[in-house]
Amino acid sequence: MTTVEHTDVTTAEDVLARVRELAPLLQRNAASSEAERRVSEETLAALKNAGAFRLAVPRRYGGLETDLRTLLDVSAAIAESDGGPSWVTTLSNINAWATGLANTKTQDEVWAGGPDTILAGVIAPSGRARKVPGGYQVSGSWAYSSASLHAEWAAGGVYLVDDDDQILDQGMVNIPKSDFRVEDTWYVAGMRSSGSNTIVVEDVFVPEHRYMSMLPTLTGQYLADHPDAPLYRSAIGPMLVMVLVGPQLGLGRAALDLVIRKGATKSLAYTTFEQNRDSVAFQLLVAEAAVKVDTAHLHAYRAAEDIARYAEAGEFPDIAARARVRGDAAVALRSINEAINTLLNANGAGSFAEVNALQRIWRDSNIAARHAVVLPQVSMETYGKALLGIDEHITVII
Repeated sequence: MTTVEHTDVTTAEDVLARVRELAPLLQRNAASSEAERRVSEETLAALKNAGAFRLAVPRRYGGLETDLRTLLDVSAAIAESDGGPSWVTTLSNINAWATGLANTKTQDEVWAGGPDTILAGVIAPSGRARKVPGGYQVSGSWAYSSASLHAEWAAGGVYLVDDDDQILDQGMVNIPKSDFRVEDTWYVAGMRSSGSNTIVVEDVFVPEHRYMSMLPTLTGQYLADHPDAPLYRSAIGPMLVMVLVGPQLGLGRAALDLVIRKGATKSLAYTTFEQNRDSVAFQLLVAEAAVKVDTAHLHAYRAAEDIARYAEAGEFPDIAARARVRGDAAVALRSINEAINTLLNANGAGSFAEVNALQRIWRDSNIAARHAVVLPQVSMETYGKALLGIDEHITVII
């Protein structure tokens, strides 16, 4: 792997400024990336050079060790130009954050090539691990592994089983590129360039230090291990959920900006309006969409502030606080999807022309909003149960 040097990227503000400067390049490559079903190498190299993949990497490896608000802002800024590379960056960053919870030996291996290493990972336990001397023999396949086409490392959820295939534990393992293959399975309507293919591992030895038990992690028992790093004291469930909202914020902003700009040049067919912007109906639709985009940001930022406040204090939020984050995520996702649909109504049938970026934004947003970790229905049920004091939940990602 080629290590990218950027000594002038030292803060989150540096990264955001770099990403915004890349907007013309990202927009120019968006259609070809979608057609090739992978982020273009030019786009990927530019994002690496901007420091976009080092936001959640520990400082001791050259990372920026920022916070969730920064992850949201950078993901959104990329998505304003193209949703696919935003999704790749987002998923790599959250996997980097999760790797920051692992032991130092694992981190040394993952970031041996520098802080710009791209990571894939799926928490679903669709693999099996069996204890052997010095580690584990692991086999499994993990579908929807975003960034799989560019990843140097992959993390996968596994069940630890005994010789009779009885489950002993649920964990995560870290596996280098040399030990996995990518099965080409990502043929979808949106987020086509995210490379969310299936990662396959066949009877691979994983040393003991690269296995992490999930129960202690999901219950926040890692907080004490990071006395000087608030980022890694963030609650895992809220982090896994909220980070996926970042690309949506950018997609919503992109759609709103596009429709507002077209409003000054596009006529309203079969009416007397030579410009959409002169129509009161158009004005109302744009205002409604803008408020929904703002609503999504308000909920996303409130959740990010909640997560950061607990992390700074070194406290694991209670179930009510964690469930409210899921509620915030649900409102944000629904608001963006509704805003984009409203903007499609405002812009008309031309929105669906292949040359119009609005149809790609619409497809990317709708696919991403249905990621299993952030399904609004699951989030709302989780929040409702917490409000009513019901202990039985339908997901452990809270």
